[in-house]
Amino acid sequence: MARVARALVIPRSGNAVLNVQGREVRLTNLDKSFWTDPRITKGDLIQYYADVARVLLPHIRDRAMVMKRYPHGASGEFFFMKRAPVPRPAWIRTCTIEHGSGNVIDFPVIDDLPSLLWLINLGCIDLNQWYARCDDVDRPDYVHFDLDPGEGASWEAVLECGRIVHEALDTLKMKSVVKTTGSRGLHVYVPIVRGPAQKEVWTFAKALALELAKRNPTVMTAEYRVAKRPRGRVLVDYNQNAWGQTLASIYSVRPRPRAPVSTPVTWKEIDCGIRIEDFRIDNVPARVAQLGDLWNPLLQKRGRVDLGTYV
Repeated sequence: MARVARALVIPRSGNAVLNVQGREVRLTNLDKSFWTDPRITKGDLIQYYADVARVLLPHIRDRAMVMKRYPHGASGEFFFMKRAPVPRPAWIRTCTIEHGSGNVIDFPVIDDLPSLLWLINLGCIDLNQWYARCDDVDRPDYVHFDLDPGEGASWEAVLECGRIVHEALDTLKMKSVVKTTGSRGLHVYVPIVRGPAQKEVWTFAKALALELAKRNPTVMTAEYRVAKRPRGRVLVDYNQNAWGQTLASIYSVRPRPRAPVSTPVTWKEIDCGIRIEDFRIDNVPARVAQLGDLWNPLLQKRGRVDLGTYV
């Protein structure tokens, strides 16, 4: 693995006030144990995000962020928070989104390193950003499939389903990228041209998921209701494309043993049988230093799929 050149070194204990890109960032309880493994502290979590910020930020920039806060660490209680907390630094940008019944929520937007450090210091372990950018929150620029193993389904079945989805997308001439969820499954994304509304993107994902489940009934299901879901199948979850839903972002740490990370991988690595636990808070920065961002195609203007020709 390549050596990680740190642009910012986080103190190992206590509280700190750092000047980051001209902004004052306050960090607290840096030596607090944040995992069941007491050697992984809140400071370690913040240092990890500082180390991967250059590849993470382009994927979450200009998108509303849903906060999932773990004030007592990965094994403690958590709660979701949409509205940007008050008080907050004046330089935290917000994205205003109207929800049902006229409820208007100002979500925080994580555009830069100071904002990222501020968010993680609130106890956010993983990041859950909106699918569309703030200038039009109903028009996403990707469609995705969450491959989630149900009861009795093996990791090998997840990998098989990943290959099935990949092959189907290739047949449709849709180039896809894949990452581990850091939890139990895989995320497969396709960069699309902004245009179709979120409901249309969801409709496409549902149609493909239902067709793939129909063709591969021994390993895959699109049945969203848990009570009716057959045992030992991998759910091709299309409903995560619905308006207002989120998935753990690329490079997100997950609140599981050994602090695994939702990590971009290659389709060749899928074929070689990688495991969730291969990618952790302690080795992903070095992997990024060596390989760069494998999900860079998701950021490019060229090569995007015009989903409007499919829906």
